[in-house]
Amino acid sequence: MQGFAGFMWLLSVALILFSGFALIDAATRRDDAYRAADKQSKPFWLIILGLAFVVNLIFNILSFLPIIGLIATIVYMVDVRPAIKGLPGGGRNRRGSSSDGPYGPWNGGR
Repeated sequence: MQGFAGFMWLLSVALILFSGFALIDAATRRDDAYRAADKQSKPFWLIILGLAFVVNLIFNILSFLPIIGLIATIVYMVDVRPAIKGLPGGGRNRRGSSSDGPYGPWNGGR
């Protein structure tokens, strides 16, 4: 029985890390990237993934709420994240010149 409890603890920690990674990843993406990828808005995903993270911290993995949070996290990681990463710039907040185009800086025809 002690081995099963240890396995469930490891599974719970892995689930917390997985949902935490998804939450941090969603927070670092640009807001307009979600609209460009035709997905739900950034605040929507931050709320859903934040709730999933908190639920995984509070509840036992054998209850149904962490399973719902896991499903939401998987949907983000499998559907939303690849769509946003496929956009130019990867959907990340990056600093560049306002004259930067999709293939690099525009130099005015020089």
